[in-house]
Amino acid sequence: MRLNRRDFVKLSSATALGVAFTGLGMGCKKTAVTKIAQMKPDWSKETTSVCAYCSVGCGLVVTTSLQTKRAINVEGNPDHPINEGSLCAKGASSIQMTENNLRNGKCLYRAPYSGEWEEKSWDWCKKRIAKLAKKSRDKAFVEKNDKGQVVNRNMGVASLGSAALDNEECYAMHAFMRAQGIVYLEHQARI
Repeated sequence: MRLNRRDFVKLSSATALGVAFTGLGMGCKKTAVTKIAQMKPDWSKETTSVCAYCSVGCGLVVTTSLQTKRAINVEGNPDHPINEGSLCAKGASSIQMTENNLRNGKCLYRAPYSGEWEEKSWDWCKKRIAKLAKKSRDKAFVEKNDKGQVVNRNMGVASLGSAALDNEECYAMHAFMRAQGIVYLEHQARI
């Protein structure tokens, strides 16, 4: 068989397309069927949430498997007034914040003036954060003002709320901060 240049290009293109499109469905069918079956109401639960990436506050619908108690799908909430079901690229990939095998699941701590990181337990980290927060509060706490009036203010800590929080979360965070005596409260939506 004798091929000229034009026939060779045609034959090569047809072969490349055939090889490329032949393997597209391989292995995907079983995964897709399994995922669809997991998303049925008998096997999963849908919960509304808010995207945590920026201050827009787009609504999400998170589908959680009832067997594994893990998120299996995240999509835009069509009933949400801000995004009406659409999501940006970051919001669409927000499932990776919880379901990502590459995410570091351990706490790393670097002591002051040290160049080495140490793995620490979550309990150790929580206790350290609580200890340092109390130390900052005690250091900057003002019980009485110049006139002798009781004010109970924490002047050394400030709080910046997130616009990605819903009203209930903002209320709980505000109450927690006020209980510590924090007076410098601000919100991302006002900045």
